Amino acid sequence: MAGQEEAVPDDVRLLRDFVNTFEPQVQRESLDTPAQLRDWFAGRRLVARRARLTTSDLDLVRTVREGMRAVLMSHAGHASDEAALVALNDALARVPVRVAFGDDGDPWLAPSAGEDLHHALGGLLAAIDRATADQTWGRLKVCARDSCRWAFYDASRNRSGRWCSMAGCGNHIKMKRAYASRKARSSGVGA
Repeated sequence: MAGQEEAVPDDVRLLRDFVNTFEPQVQRESLDTPAQLRDWFAGRRLVARRARLTTSDLDLVRTVREGMRAVLMSHAGHASDEAALVALNDALARVPVRVAFGDDGDPWLAPSAGEDLHHALGGLLAAIDRATADQTWGRLKVCARDSCRWAFYDASRNRSGRWCSMAGCGNHIKMKRAYASRKARSSGVGA
């Protein structure tokens, strides 16, 4: 497992971990308070430890996170939640970002100066921009198991990964399908 984690590019890891601050399968929220939000962003150097974030900032970040989960659904070949995408785009319209140029002359997306929250979200957008440029953004997906939807990096050669873990969710889905198939055969359905 450690080798798989090393294969995850830093920008994708940041985005994956951001989406996984909420775990749908067990309804576990890691960002319950503005202080937890600040600490999460500060731990990734997206805001200063002294940053002041509010409850409305927390609500906006959760909207962005669930909108990103909807995008990752489409990366995995699933229909995405249109309402979540609209909410994501509306939320991101308020985040000031700018194009900057590096020493090599290549443009890159950078967070603009301003509010702490805007700087943090701009940092996430810059990570998406870099992951798009290096073609790793499309490998960030959510698990195909309806009850899971955990974000994961698809490191498979042909980008066909469907589950966050073959041993967990993948095995569960395959066992469920095998059981349904055996049950159908034993009841004469499809014969």
